[in-house]
Amino acid sequence: MNHDTTQKRMLRVPEAAVYLGVSVSYLNSLRSRGGGPIFVSMGRAVAYHPDDLDKWCAARRRASTSDKGGAK
Repeated sequence: MNHDTTQKRMLRVPEAAVYLGVSVSYLNSLRSRGGGPIFVSMGRAVAYHPDDLDKWCAARRRASTSDKGGAK
């Protein structure tokens, strides 16, 4: 296993919520019902990679309230 020191560390739910600027309950809800960022489940622990959080945010960028995404 490669332990690159430049690798970003995984974020637990409270840290990921702060990173995204959302509440912990919102992030938990997304994880439960689907539609949220990719996560890793390690027993009871849940973690998010910052790159996955960035990708999830980027996929939700919009130019206006009427912009539904998809076509560019």
